[in-house]
Amino acid sequence: MYNKVLVPLDGSSFGEHALPLALSVARRAGAGLQLVHVQEPVSAIYAEGAAVLDAELEAQLKREHRSYLDTVASRIVGESSVPVESMFLEGDVGATVKTVTEKVRAGLVVMTTHGRGPLGRFWLGSVTDYLVRHLTVPLLLVRPHGPKPPLVPEPELKHILIPLDGTEWAEQMLEPAYNLGRLFGADYTLIRVVKPVTPVTYHLEGFTPTQAAQSVLEQIEKLHEQLCKDAQTYLDGIARQLQARDKNNPIKVRTRVVIEHQAGSAILHEAESPIDLIALETHGRGGLSRLFLGSVADKVIRGTTLPVLVHKPVVT
Repeated sequence: MYNKVLVPLDGSSFGEHALPLALSVARRAGAGLQLVHVQEPVSAIYAEGAAVLDAELEAQLKREHRSYLDTVASRIVGESSVPVESMFLEGDVGATVKTVTEKVRAGLVVMTTHGRGPLGRFWLGSVTDYLVRHLTVPLLLVRPHGPKPPLVPEPELKHILIPLDGTEWAEQMLEPAYNLGRLFGADYTLIRVVKPVTPVTYHLEGFTPTQAAQSVLEQIEKLHEQLCKDAQTYLDGIARQLQARDKNNPIKVRTRVVIEHQAGSAILHEAESPIDLIALETHGRGGLSRLFLGSVADKVIRGTTLPVLVHKPVVT
């Protein structure tokens, strides 16, 4: 399932918040951990020539970044049984991480949603945007909090929330979510958000305003009931498919239809205890400076403190 779990680091303690969960996944999967630190050209870090740069400064930064990476790797070796390798590279962060992911055949990339330090400004913007649009493997995003995290005890993912919208694109998340969840013996909650039907005020010939309003409300109620029924039938079918994946080790799958105008808000509301992880597909089209995942996924990632598993759907 996973040969390698890859963790890009940006040189900050915030970036290291991806390590505990990455180690937890790697140990359970019998996989190795691949650390990657990419040094952007100095001119990209210090914009508009604010600093006087020379070869010696460039060399000093390289030494510091290599030393940082070695320190992190040594810390992991001292506290975990997971095999760890590290790479220090130069170039564009997103493109380089993608290349390394393919080269080492990593099955999962784990990284934080925010960074501090010289490359922190790239983290939630261009780097994540690029990886979502170009990685062919799932990307597990972890929100950092507080100081440098301890590597033990390992985090667990026992309850996974999977939002679905009735499309084959969204359903492509089932495989990555199942593969990750089975390592932890997780259960799954499938939700589908149904938008309330908004009444439209208009006059029906032959009806008084009161009769017309009542007729419209009755039609809306019937339509709303049918939409919810169809959504529940859809979720029940997906749940059966998920449960059929491993008949020897039955998994618990819950389903829930949620009535809400805003899908992102509904997902965040449902992502309460005991949920440990949100897993959702993205369109990953990019071209939206900040809203790199589209409005729903962007709202979820920015609004939750939980890890989020994202994946670019394969368009056939």
